[in-house]
Amino acid sequence: MRRTKTILFGDVLQEFFSQPYVAAKVAEGKLPDTWREVVGEQAAAQTASLKLENKVLYAHISSSIIRSELFYRRDAIAQEINRISGVKLVNVVIIK
Repeated sequence: MRRTKTILFGDVLQEFFSQPYVAAKVAEGKLPDTWREVVGEQAAAQTASLKLENKVLYAHISSSIIRSELFYRRDAIAQEINRISGVKLVNVVIIK
């Protein structure tokens, strides 16, 4: 069967990446960059590791001062990550 309507490749890609599962995986891949944007350069430099499991973000911070500051901003950080990524990626942020 031959198609009569042509579809732009960009439209096909946009439709593919707008699917919820694919959009969440893309946002998860961009999480280190999003983290740096949300918490800033200083805190991102002190971040030893980021791990996302079941919508829980575990962040290991090496500086105790920055760790305590981020601890009080956990909810705001989760909301900002979700806003920037465009997907409900993180429910809870745990700072260790």
